Amino acid sequence: MITNLSEQEIHEKHYNEIFTHFEQEPYAQFLGIKLKELGLGTATAELEIQEHMLNSHGTVHGAIIFALADYVFAAACNSYGKTSVGLSTTVNFMAAGMNGTIIRAIAVEEKKNNRTSWYKIRIESNGELLATMEALAYRKNHYFISNAE
Repeated sequence: MITNLSEQEIHEKHYNEIFTHFEQEPYAQFLGIKLKELGLGTATAELEIQEHMLNSHGTVHGAIIFALADYVFAAACNSYGKTSVGLSTTVNFMAAGMNGTIIRAIAVEEKKNNRTSWYKIRIESNGELLATMEALAYRKNHYFISNAE
């Protein structure tokens, strides 16, 4: 039973398992997303933009930006080893990303309680803010890590 450990202790004890769990996420691997950092309620990932990720205007497709933002949201809200799922997101697109650049998303937990948690995500490229996301997660009772004691 996990209840003997604090969320920080669970994160620290199972860090490698949690990191690997998200590093091996199938859709992220398909897109080429690389998890760079994973902290308590935080995550950073990068994606190199390729030609097939562009829209008909020659800029990064919004779905690619959303996928990267959603990925760091998922990693951040699951960083405690407790299964969390998205309830809602709001994305604001501010600038176009370009082919051949690296886009980076950073998720930061704003607040959490036993059942929900709130995140702000920034998506940047070459020092420019491309988009922001606000996200709300539902925290289940289930832990996805092995033997958490």
